[in-house]
Amino acid sequence: MQRYFAKEKREQEFFLQEEDYHHIRTVMRMNSGDQIEVVYDGCVYLCCIEYVNKEIVIKVLKQCLQEDAKFPKIVLILPFLKEQKMDIILQKGTELGVDEFVFSSTERSIVKVEPSKESSKIERWSRICKEASEQSMRTTIPIVRIERNRENLENLEGLKLLCSTIEKEKTIKKLLKNHDMYDTINLMIGPEGGFSEEEEQYFEKKGFMRVSLGTQIMRVETVPIFLSSIIRYEFME
Repeated sequence: MQRYFAKEKREQEFFLQEEDYHHIRTVMRMNSGDQIEVVYDGCVYLCCIEYVNKEIVIKVLKQCLQEDAKFPKIVLILPFLKEQKMDIILQKGTELGVDEFVFSSTERSIVKVEPSKESSKIERWSRICKEASEQSMRTTIPIVRIERNRENLENLEGLKLLCSTIEKEKTIKKLLKNHDMYDTINLMIGPEGGFSEEEEQYFEKKGFMRVSLGTQIMRVETVPIFLSSIIRYEFME
């Protein structure tokens, strides 16, 4: 069943984004009487579509129970990448349960995002996360934000891991087994070529633990999918 996130609820009626109405009418070609699921404030509702004077009205039929699997909150801290790679990370990361995407510049970052374009970029990335959340039947949409001041990253709560190309002994498997009591796991991923030694030392002093992902070198867009999958496996009941 198709799922949408509502922006507003008035009594027994939901209001969606304009693109959602277009999707219902033009893409899905739904008719009066068709049912959809609507998520509002973390709750799922079974709803019915009605056409009133050619306008779509979303009426609540009943609230549904959905118990999401309990995993630690996953925060991915990433460099700016080319749009195609960013899209893959946002979409697949959302499907795998990432709760927050934080984008930040690093010394070896190739792609730059001008401050004047930040709002339009975040709007686009958030839309990708919303669509992926609907497709994967989530009840929440990940937060997407840009953090240009690396000093602010030291204030993150929970377990803080930095994917290192220098560290060889501390693997992600070992660290997760020894830190299974954390509610939040922050994963910092470097650009092509990895972090510089100065960056790794800086973040290590700020509470991040260097972690090895093994002997094979993965593409940047592969690492978030790899890490998110590991966390889901490790904490799945």
